Parts: sequence; structure tokens; C-alpha cells
Amino acid sequence: MLSTISLVVGGLSTGNKIGLAAVGLAFVVFALISSFVLPRRNPDFPGRGLGWYVTLCVLFFVAMISAVLYFDREPKEATAATTTAAATTTTTAAPTTTSAAPQGDATAGKAVFASAGCGGCHTLKAAGSSGTVGPNLDQLKPALDRIVRQVQKGGGPMPAFKGELTDKQIQDVAAFVYTSTHSS
Repeated sequence: MLSTISLVVGGLSTGNKIGLAAVGLAFVVFALISSFVLPRRNPDFPGRGLGWYVTLCVLFFVAMISAVLYFDREPKEATAATTTAAATTTTTAAPTTTSAAPQGDATAGKAVFASAGCGGCHTLKAAGSSGTVGPNLDQLKPALDRIVRQVQKGGGPMPAFKGELTDKQIQDVAAFVYTSTHSS
């Protein structure tokens, strides 16, 4: 069990996920101790201490729910800073520079979005998808380079698609997501 927990924690990429894992681990340890260790030491467990035990259970439950709500949020300052930096770069770039514009075909990208199963995890109005595992792309409005990087390398529960999709397909799906979330 410890090796499984180590693998899960080792695979986490952000401080928020590590914090959530730590609170979850504490909850699991409490559950295991109260299920196996304490009844073995005291067959009458919780006996007269039922009140404190129920209180402790409620506190652990509230802590776990609070951790999910707290650690689930990504810092808005970083997202705002990235968006501002991207807007500044786009605005100050020479008119002939096209690096900020999508290089893929958004129409072909819509087909890639559907065939790769992106809609199963992500909400994107233009694709008619309402997945809840990944972020809502309509609300997130990610920068183009972030979309490309995320599709290529994955992260969190999202798998890397670099070996499954061609570079053109990655550029196409990035163009689709970017144009869908940044138009009007």
C-alpha cells in the first residue's frame, strides 16, 4: 500500500495536488487505525469514547471536503499573469509576426478533438462537449502555447498525446481549441 501511495504522490505535478494527497493520506491512515489497530487494543472500542470518536470522524470528513475545495482551485494570479503576458506579447509584436496565431487547421482540429476523446474530459461549447474531469476550456481560455504543450506532454490526469497524435494533429486541435475559446 505504501508503494502505491508513493507512486500516486510521486506522479503529482503541483503543490495543490500534493496537499490534497497529504490530507487524503491522513484520512486513510485515520480510517485504518480506527478500523484495525484500536479495536484490537481495546475490544470495546470506542465504548464510552464514542462522542470524541464521532467528533474526530466529522472533523476528518470536513477537513477532506475542505481540502478538495481548497486544493482544487488553480491560482488565478498565475493565469491572469500568463494571459496579460500573452496579450502584451501579441500587442507589442511586429505586425508580420505570426507566432501567436494558430498554425493548424481549426476545422480538422474539431475532428481530432472528437476522435481523441477530448470531449469526454473537457467542456468546450464549440465541440458540444461537457466533460468534467479536465478544465472547462470555455472558461479557462488557455493560451495557444499552453494548449500545444498540454496536448503533447499531458499533466495531472491528462495523458500525453505526443506519441498518439501527429504534430499536425496537435497543431490542428490546438488551433480548434484556441479559436473556439478566443473568438469574439
